[in-house]
Amino acid sequence: MIVESKFNPEQAISSVTVDAGDYYLKVIKKGQTVRILDIEGNQAADTLFYSAEDPAERYSATDTVREQGAVYLTTGSVLMSNDCNPMLKIVADTCGRHDTVGGACATESNTVRYALEKKCMHACRDSWLLAIAEHPELGLTKRDITHNINFFMNVPVTADGGLSFADGISGAGKYVELEALMDTIILISNCPQLNNPCNAYNPTPVEVLIWN
Repeated sequence: MIVESKFNPEQAISSVTVDAGDYYLKVIKKGQTVRILDIEGNQAADTLFYSAEDPAERYSATDTVREQGAVYLTTGSVLMSNDCNPMLKIVADTCGRHDTVGGACATESNTVRYALEKKCMHACRDSWLLAIAEHPELGLTKRDITHNINFFMNVPVTADGGLSFADGISGAGKYVELEALMDTIILISNCPQLNNPCNAYNPTPVEVLIWN
């Protein structure tokens, strides 16, 4: 559902541009609102969420889809943890829907889906691994990389229950905003994928803004 934000970017307490292939890692306090902005359009922001108090509690696609009764996420969707606690709520969305079943790209999946020589191409899992390696104070390890949301990514579900990658449905300046319902670690890989149309074959920056 398309709902525009009530927040003014000039009043954000933080604004960071994240290049394609880079990561964003920050603790969002309960009550704060975070916006992920698709600057140029048709970009994918692969995102993980963890409880800042106990990172063993993290975003669960399974619990979220079940509790929402919907495969796609948009305004009003509540993101649930693996303990079935509400973590964040989407409060504004000018894109319309976001994927949470397609998973994230990895060097292994690049090989399986595309070609052996694609293995060494950068992937979202690599960005996440780099982030947790550079921030050991958060207590995350590679075992904590599980379910993610692909903000702005278009992954249609076929009639027989399969998944396909299609051209993005986002556009320049579109965004999604989430209100934190608990202190939450947000970890974004701004997807560098060049082999399917999720980024229009041209990965571009996103911007992350936060309001109190």
